[in-house]
Amino acid sequence: MFLSAFLAGTVLPFSSEAVLLACVGCGLDPVMSVLSTTAGNVLGGLTCYGIGHLGKMEWIERYLGVSQRQLDRAARFLHGRGAWMALFSFLPVIGDAILVLLGLMRASVGVVSLSMTIGKLLRYALLVAGALGIYQLF
Repeated sequence: MFLSAFLAGTVLPFSSEAVLLACVGCGLDPVMSVLSTTAGNVLGGLTCYGIGHLGKMEWIERYLGVSQRQLDRAARFLHGRGAWMALFSFLPVIGDAILVLLGLMRASVGVVSLSMTIGKLLRYALLVAGALGIYQLF
């Protein structure tokens, strides 16, 4: 779970949600599964932040697959809001660009880490809670 979430936290097209739900469905502890998946996804997100912090656009496009268009979209989304916008890094397509842009902007890594962790933890917790709730109906 940790590795799948780490890979999904970068820009690789990978579904950490599917792995998480499969593991919980196979009987693994939901709380530990959510925590493990969150930790992996946050570290993957910090990888995007770190590459953005390096500030090399060619690396951003080549290794992260984040285009200038995605960065421009993320910049409009972030305008005037700051590091707490990492809370929305779980969003598809724009989430990775948000983290790269926060790295480029040299946003506080502590605030980015905290807000990213909160957003990703809530997403996974709600996903598992919803899945378990639906599962118990049957």
